[in-house]
Amino acid sequence: MKIENQKKIDDAGVGLLSGILAYTFWGFFPIYFKITQEADPMEILSHRIAWSVPFALIIIVIRKQWHEISTALRKPKLLVTLFLSAIALSINWGVFIFAVQNDQIFQASLGYFINPLMYILIGVLVFKEKLSVFQNFSILLAFIGVFVLALYGGVFPYISLILAVSFSIYGVIRKQADISSIPGLIIETAILFIPAGLFIAWLASSNNLTFGNAPKITMLLILAGPLTVLPLWAFTIAAKKLKLTTLGMLQYIGPTGQFILAMYYGENFTLAHAICFGFIWLGIILYSYDSYLGYSKK
Repeated sequence: MKIENQKKIDDAGVGLLSGILAYTFWGFFPIYFKITQEADPMEILSHRIAWSVPFALIIIVIRKQWHEISTALRKPKLLVTLFLSAIALSINWGVFIFAVQNDQIFQASLGYFINPLMYILIGVLVFKEKLSVFQNFSILLAFIGVFVLALYGGVFPYISLILAVSFSIYGVIRKQADISSIPGLIIETAILFIPAGLFIAWLASSNNLTFGNAPKITMLLILAGPLTVLPLWAFTIAAKKLKLTTLGMLQYIGPTGQFILAMYYGENFTLAHAICFGFIWLGIILYSYDSYLGYSKK
C-alpha cells in the first residue's frame, strides 16, 4: 500500500511539473512570434505545420505509437473528425500569430481567459447541457466584460472571440476523436501539410520567402516544430497524471503569461480593458469554484 501511495504521489509530482511547464511555455510563446516578426504570419503558420510533422514522428517512435496511427488511418469517420479539428487548429494558430505580430497580445490573452467559459456555452448550445447558478453568472460576466470593451474601449475584441471559439471548437471535436494527442496532432498536421507546403512554394516562386534568407531566421522557423510538439507532449503527461480540477486551474498560467508579455511590450491597457478583464477574472473565479464544488461531491 505504501509503495502504491508513493507511486501516486510521484505521478502527481511529474504531472504537476509537466503541466506547469506546458502552460508556462504557452504563456510566453508570443516571444517566439515577436522574434520571427520579419516573416509573414502565414509563412510562420505554414512552417509551424510543416516542421511539426517530423518532430511529432520522433515522439511517435519514442512512445511506440505507430499502431494508433495505422488504426486511425483505417477509420474514415475518425479522419473526417481530425480534418475538421485540423481546420479549427490552423485558424487558432494563424489568428494567434497575427495577434502577436500586430500588438494585440491583450486580445489573445483575453481569448484564452474566455475559453473555459466558451466551453460552458458550447455545452448549452450544442449538447443541451443545463447550467448551474455559478455557470450562468460566469457566462453573464464574460458577456458584460466583452460588451464594455467593445462599447467603451472602442475595440470589438474579434481576435479574442475567434481564438476562444476556434480553440473551444477544436477541443470539442478532439473530444469526439478516439485517438491520443500526439498521434492525433501528427495526422492533423499531415492533413495541413500539403496546403502549407504549397503556400511555402508559392512564396519561394514569388521571391517573398523569408526561410533561407539568413541562418538565424531559418533555424527559428525550423524550431516552430519542436516548440509546438514538446509542450503538447508535456501537456499529455499532465492530463494523464493530474485531476481535472488541478489541470483546470493550471490552464490560466498561459493567458496570464500572455497578459504579462502584453504589458512588457507596451501595449495600450485602457480603463475599458481593466473593466473587461475584471469581469472575466471574476467569472473565472466563479467557474473554478463551481468546478471545485462539482468535483468535491463525487
